[in-house]
Amino acid sequence: MQGELAGGGLRQARSGRSLKRAMPVWVGTLALLLPTYLWLTLAIFLPLLGMLVFSFLTKAPFGNAKPAFTFDQYLAFVRQPYLIDVAWTSLRLALVTTGLCMILGLAAAMALKQAASGRARTILFMLIILPFWTNGLIRIFSWTMVLREGGFIDMVIRAFWPGAPSIGLLYSEPAIIIGLVHGYLPYMILTCFISLLAIDDDLIDAARSLGARNYVIFGKIILPLALPGLISGAVLTFVPVIGCFMEPRILGGRVGVTMGTVIEDQFTSAFNWPRGAAFSFSMLALVLVVFALFSSVLRQGGIAREDG
Repeated sequence: MQGELAGGGLRQARSGRSLKRAMPVWVGTLALLLPTYLWLTLAIFLPLLGMLVFSFLTKAPFGNAKPAFTFDQYLAFVRQPYLIDVAWTSLRLALVTTGLCMILGLAAAMALKQAASGRARTILFMLIILPFWTNGLIRIFSWTMVLREGGFIDMVIRAFWPGAPSIGLLYSEPAIIIGLVHGYLPYMILTCFISLLAIDDDLIDAARSLGARNYVIFGKIILPLALPGLISGAVLTFVPVIGCFMEPRILGGRVGVTMGTVIEDQFTSAFNWPRGAAFSFSMLALVLVVFALFSSVLRQGGIAREDG
């Protein structure tokens, strides 16, 4: 009896090993990746493909409408030159916001690494990610109470300087930039902090022992090694900022006309889905061009550092 059980167990073990040998490695990899790519296809690629088709139609194919294919939607930038100014405004706001986030984010990440540890670092991390815990609309409308004429900033200034003029930043480009920096700065801080953690402190100590000044240590050691975090943070900031519409709409008012607000109007007010889709893919092309130029500059800089 025991011999039969032992023989059956041996045969099952052999069959299991043969099954493992028979199953290729790519089958297991495909089984793990298939749910993710299926979700990406349903949630991202198919909607994007639908919007791409819409951008070449004369009207949205809803109801009894009979759309036809056309390239006129993409010619709007030629026939309506003001859209070029709107696109430049969006690009300028995105570049300024990304630049400020890079400066402030790297400085905050350096301070977080050097001055905090243990419980203090945990508290600072919670303060950094606090904007993610609040709704975006609530966060933006809170800034209207701070930046408006007679708002919180004016109250603080007039508490020390009675009769001071109002700064009244609301409904201006600085107000838009403040709201955008507040919303996307945590991305930059976290990515820079991760890069700074990977820097060996012995490198900095060795540079100091050799007499290197702080600005030399920053330019020769910290900044080059923190560059991957800066680039990642710039991508996470620039891409959503160039198409944002809530901050320009609420904090900018009449001066907050960007491609994001124009695209929103095309979908929600004008119900011109093909025009909105064409504008969206035009902005996507602009983003890809900017990143192509940016990557070439970084590649040339990397080659120059290697040659040096």
